[in-house]
Amino acid sequence: MAETSKGVTAGKLAINVQKRLTRAQEKVLQKLGKADETRDVAFEEMVTKFNKQMAEGTKLQKDLKAYQTAVKTMHDASRRLQDCLADMYEPEWFGKEEIDSLAEDSDTVWLEYQQNLMDKSVLPMDTYLTQFGDIKARIAKRDRKMVDFDSARHHFSSLQKGKKKDEAKIAKAEEELGRAQRIFEELNVELQDELPVLYTSRVGVYVNTFQNMAGHQEKFHKEMGKLTQNLNDIMTKLEEQKHLNDEINHSESASSAPKGDVTNDSDGELPPGFLYKVKAIHEYSATDNDELELNVGDVVLVLAFDNPDEQDDGWLLGLQESLWFQNKDFSAKGVFPENFTQKI
Repeated sequence: MAETSKGVTAGKLAINVQKRLTRAQEKVLQKLGKADETRDVAFEEMVTKFNKQMAEGTKLQKDLKAYQTAVKTMHDASRRLQDCLADMYEPEWFGKEEIDSLAEDSDTVWLEYQQNLMDKSVLPMDTYLTQFGDIKARIAKRDRKMVDFDSARHHFSSLQKGKKKDEAKIAKAEEELGRAQRIFEELNVELQDELPVLYTSRVGVYVNTFQNMAGHQEKFHKEMGKLTQNLNDIMTKLEEQKHLNDEINHSESASSAPKGDVTNDSDGELPPGFLYKVKAIHEYSATDNDELELNVGDVVLVLAFDNPDEQDDGWLLGLQESLWFQNKDFSAKGVFPENFTQKI
């Protein structure tokens, strides 16, 4: 059995070597103009389009994978940045729990975006390109079989034109010609049917790839936009909290300073009816000319009403501290909602 196997292998090798030699000789004769060559201009145009399509698809696949790698890099950088913020954000600061939650939500959005890119764009492109290898190999085989067909055709023709006709050789050459033609035409017809369909399919592939990518990009940016707006709101509140604390600390230090202190001489010049001070913790826009406008951080000197019956529940009478110390204008007093302030 081993000897038989070796013999079969050696026989196949000899046949393949002979085929390569015959093809090489045929190509040389065709280049020298000594043998005509089967040409199919329409098929050659199909092959040109196929090669262009394969090159474009390969480039798109490469760029998609580079884009996905860039997204992963951005995700890693974003995660480190969010973790850094969460680590340094002090527990007593406004929105500590929200900051921790934002880091987790941001990571989830990035992971979902990466997975969608892989499932809906990268993997479909990989699948699309897998068919090109097989078709490329069949095109090369079709070209080889076309050379075999031309060689068999020329051999049969030369035997027919010979002075001494050997009918047995002519019959055998005709049989080989028929077999070579049949093999070539089968491959040729199959490829002529498949190549135009494959070329047309590229439109749908590109549409699906970029529509999916655009849709997931839109979803990603919308969700990230909400998270970044939340982060911005938290930072704004933190800034307001810091400003308020600074104002409170400044006011407390001013009220506790010795009365002889040059910077606090005006503490002894409080308006008539002064009761205590409050700090505005919310903005308030006056809706009447007897109301006081408030900005976050404003210090207000609370005054007693001349007629206690005029005081409405939840409202206080006062003067902006800064305005009083600037011009001692008692007429600038006004009422304001008590719950918009904090006593200091």
